[in-house]
Amino acid sequence: MSERSTGLRSLHDLGLAAWFGGSLMGAVGLNGAARDEGGTWQGTARIASAGWAKWTPVNAAAIAVHLVGATGLLAANAGRVATQQGVAASTVAKTVLTGAALAATAYSRVLGKKIELASSEAPEDVEKAADHPVDTDEAQRRLTCMQWVIPALTGGLLVLNALHGEQQRPAEQAHGMWQRARSMVPPVSLAHCGHPAD
Repeated sequence: MSERSTGLRSLHDLGLAAWFGGSLMGAVGLNGAARDEGGTWQGTARIASAGWAKWTPVNAAAIAVHLVGATGLLAANAGRVATQQGVAASTVAKTVLTGAALAATAYSRVLGKKIELASSEAPEDVEKAADHPVDTDEAQRRLTCMQWVIPALTGGLLVLNALHGEQQRPAEQAHGMWQRARSMVPPVSLAHCGHPAD
């Protein structure tokens, strides 16, 4: 219970911090700068697409590092998940949010590639865009939405991570394990504890 998992925790936290911080910076800073400097839709889309394309491999590495750390921490804390009340629920919530953030990130990249292709001036990209036309206004609206959903979801993961930290306090562990043990004992009916018949 007192064993340290500093390496795993570092992977988990650094990966999540980069995932959250990079997505928030992109939504606020990169997209905002592209709108200010692009001039036209095509120019704005090209600047934003170039920036997001540079960030994509770093983001993928951050996500991989986070998942390695998260998986390792789950294995290291399996006993607490099973025996401390509240830990399993927060672990399930983290798993669901992580899955949603992964899906939003993947979908955002798909939309980003469509916008990148539609805004490119390279002859081969223009030809591909003509072969696979997209509604750029709709794709841009969805992409903008997804680029805000990702920091919201990863921010939620940071909050749950803080909750997990609180649940690891010795007093919280003892209380949670006592509560779990009590919940597993069937309640004794008072009807069976009455006075014996005269």
